[in-house]
Amino acid sequence: MVKKVDEMRTLTKAKKVPKRRKLPIIDCDVHNTMPSDKVLYPYLSKRWRRHHEMLETPDRVGGYIPRGMPYGARYDAWPPSGQRPGSDLSFLQEQLLDLWNIEYGILNCLTAVCEMPNLEYAAAFARAVNDWQIDEWLEPEPRLRASMIVAGEDGELAASEIDRLADHPGFVQVLLLARTMEPLGRRKYWKMYEAAVRHDLPIGIHFTGVGAGPITAVGRPSHYIEDHTGMTQAFQTQVTSLVCEGVFEHFPTLKFVLIEGGIAWLPPLMWRLDRAWKKLHDEVPYLKRLPSEYIREHFWLTTQPIEEPPKPEYFQQLLEHINADEKLMFATDYPHWDFDSPERTIPTNLAPELRRKIMAENARVFYQL
Repeated sequence: MVKKVDEMRTLTKAKKVPKRRKLPIIDCDVHNTMPSDKVLYPYLSKRWRRHHEMLETPDRVGGYIPRGMPYGARYDAWPPSGQRPGSDLSFLQEQLLDLWNIEYGILNCLTAVCEMPNLEYAAAFARAVNDWQIDEWLEPEPRLRASMIVAGEDGELAASEIDRLADHPGFVQVLLLARTMEPLGRRKYWKMYEAAVRHDLPIGIHFTGVGAGPITAVGRPSHYIEDHTGMTQAFQTQVTSLVCEGVFEHFPTLKFVLIEGGIAWLPPLMWRLDRAWKKLHDEVPYLKRLPSEYIREHFWLTTQPIEEPPKPEYFQQLLEHINADEKLMFATDYPHWDFDSPERTIPTNLAPELRRKIMAENARVFYQL
């Protein structure tokens, strides 16, 4: 594996540096990670350090990972130090921020917090991760902003962490994972939403997570391709739950961004929900508008992975259906294997102003950069 990594790194360095476009770029999905959980020890109390020494934590978030792609990373994303991809700031600067002239990168640190049944431990771990991000990422690199890690399965503990860090300019959103223990519309999460609204912070829902059961409604899939493709089911469930439980009637300024979940599934979901609501609206009388109206107002999307219809005109129609001129934001998913290059993600035949909005300006508004 080491030999293969070295070979890929050599090939990457040998490639011609791509010509930089003048278009500004804001990358809404950059994955930083810890070389080891032990880097958090300075940020954990003695009690929780001993707890970690005794039980440790899972070393990755749930789901399948191909053996050929340890940590789901590109072969060339391993730093010279040999540490985990995404754990070396200087290498991330070289391979992403500097190479592509990224104006801002939004860090989404995918931790094992969601897998911890001990919610007090999860809250302590999340707090430590956030403090580590400040010291090791945000303070050294002004181009980076971060997602706040919270123990999302306990609304009050999550709200406490939001209140603690909301005034820090480096944190621009609260991060949850797509597969939760219950659908996110449930009232157990509402204290977290109250805190997010109180501090005008959006909530990001990112691909992966453990959840309370199999990823599909009919059991566990056999292959990684099924798991990877089927994650859209989790996103659909969360959007449906948040709308139908009346979250946006209670929190009319709350905003969500769906990260790494794709985009093409959202219009059919809106159409299906609207049709059902017209026949079943007595079941949810507190919904005063069509479900699609709540979705269009409260949800944003990122580009990676972006579905590519066979005909260019279909792609244009898709962008219109999701209000891409306001709601779609560029992401690379660095350093993962399905990284999307800023040079190739968005078709060049789109109107220049739309490209500018997708590549940077929508995110600039959304994250108040």
